[in-house]
Amino acid sequence: MASESAATDRSRCVNCGFEAPGGDDAWRRLEVPGLGRMTQCPECESTNVITGR
Repeated sequence: MASESAATDRSRCVNCGFEAPGGDDAWRRLEVPGLGRMTQCPECESTNVITGR
């Protein structure tokens, strides 16, 4: 069960597959007016990210 919890703490870019822990400094954060904060992939700059914690 610990491996399931560790897997959910990771975030993944749907576009290129980049993975890093959720909340890690590797991810870029954008403030988008009307939408709030979004996570951006540092590899391909996509915001299509499945976030962990």
